[in-house]
Parts: sequence; structure tokens; C-alpha cells
Amino acid sequence: MGKKAYYHLPGLFEFYDLYRLFLPLYREHRDYFYDWCEIGSIYGAPADCLWGGGRVGFGDCKPEDVLKLMQEYGISARLTFSNSLLLKEHLNDKKCNQLCAMFASDAKVKNGIIIYSDLLLEYIKKNYPEYYFVSSTTKVITDFSQCVKEIEREDFSYVVPDFRLNNRMEQWQMLSQEQKNKVEFLCNECCYIGCVDRKACYEAVSRKSLGLKTTEHDCKAPDAKKGYLFSKAMESTAFIGISDIVNTYLPLGFSQFKIEGRGLGSAVILEFLLYYMTKSEYQLKVREAIYLDNMLDLF
Repeated sequence: MGKKAYYHLPGLFEFYDLYRLFLPLYREHRDYFYDWCEIGSIYGAPADCLWGGGRVGFGDCKPEDVLKLMQEYGISARLTFSNSLLLKEHLNDKKCNQLCAMFASDAKVKNGIIIYSDLLLEYIKKNYPEYYFVSSTTKVITDFSQCVKEIEREDFSYVVPDFRLNNRMEQWQMLSQEQKNKVEFLCNECCYIGCVDRKACYEAVSRKSLGLKTTEHDCKAPDAKKGYLFSKAMESTAFIGISDIVNTYLPLGFSQFKIEGRGLGSAVILEFLLYYMTKSEYQLKVREAIYLDNMLDLF
């Protein structure tokens, strides 16, 4: 197979301890994993991150340790700054600016910013020009023509469309190769495909990140109270599995695939890594190596 799939994995800060165990396995036992895929980036935001959005970040690891791990394995770190409600007064946030300065200093591999706000985009472009930018799926762009306009914006190296556009294959295949190179599909969304409140859900997270008084978003989707189930995500018509990647998306010229899961547990993220990256005959070996490490709280 010629073209490779590049996965963008969740939990840069949130699942640091998991990646601290997984990445050595991935390097030392590359034969355990599919040769048609690579890790394109790991994304996330630490706890109490004002510019954060999509999901409320967590994790008490030191940013210095996170950056060092990404440098060691040559992986692009993406800061998830997708808050949709930012005002000019929020741009001076000390913690977020310190993060930008720290991760911009990595000369080994270029790091990125997942972003919603054009206000924040212009601020980071001016003050931290080292970054590349990813247009966030939290924009909830469900109109295909509008999505194409987003792809054509020079500001963005990648654009993550709303998951409900995943299977518009007749339209996707009409894009130029240059456009296809910028499309990053969200593979494993569990959200109800008929949801009309997705943007409101993300805005509730943005308010929480800003420390504003807000109530929890009351999701009206069927079976919402069950939370995220990978088996449920697999049943969605928008789900992109490994057979879809290998047999449909790669042959059409697409190579970027995002795995969601920042708000989940390490055990679920491990299942994503096993399903999307690990050969079936080695999945037990990888699972045992991670589960038997007493330093990791999987649940």
C-alpha cells in the first residue's frame, strides 16, 4: 500500500500516562502495528484551560513532561484551543500564553493548534507564528459547500468536518488532491447523527472553560444517559472503521483521521489504539503490557 493513514489521537495531557507506556511499545514493536498507519499528532488541553473547548480538559501532568515525551517520539503536539466564546479580554490569559510559548519552542517537529475563534487565530498567528492550525469540528459545519470554503482557507493546514459529512463520498471524491490533503475525518463519534443541539453542547463546554455560571447541557439524544459506547459508535452510518480507511478513504486520496475521546477513560482510549492501529494477533500482547503496568489507572 502506497499512501498511509495518519491518526490524530486524543489526550495529550489527559492521557499522558497511557502514552508514556504505549509509545515505547509502538517504537520497539512496530511489527505489532499496521504498516499502513502512523501517529500524526496527539491533541488535548490541560485542566483549567481558558481557551479550551470541545471537552473540558483534565490531567495534572506537567506540560514540560508532555512536551518532552512528544519530542522524544517525534510526534506533533496539538493544543486544543477550540473555545467558541472568547473575547479580546481573554487573549491575555497567562496560562494559555505560557503553553503557547512552551510548545512553540519545539524545533524537532512542528506543533499545532485546534481552533474555533478567528479572534484567537489572529492573536496566535501574530504572537506565536511557529504553529499550524486545525479548524475545529466544534464549528459544526454540516453544509458541504460551506465545509469546502473552510478547507480553502489558507489559515488552516487541516479541517475537521462535522462527522455527518463523513459518508458524502460522491462529493468528497470531487475535491482536488490539495483539498483532500487538508480533510481530517472524525472517525468514532458516538453522538446521535440526528442531533440538532451539538453546537449548544459545545458552547456549554466553552462557558465552563471560561468559568461562567452554566448548567450542564441536557442531551436529548436517544440513549444519551448511557454515555460513550464504542460499540454504539460503530453502528453509526458516520463511523469510519479500518476497512473503510483502507478500502475507501486511502484509495480516494484522503490520509488524515481523527480519533475522539478526550473525555473518556484510559481503558477506552486503549481500545481505540488496539482497534485502529494494532494487528489482531498482537492486540492481547499490547493490552497485557499496558494493563499489567501498576503505574496506570485505567478506569
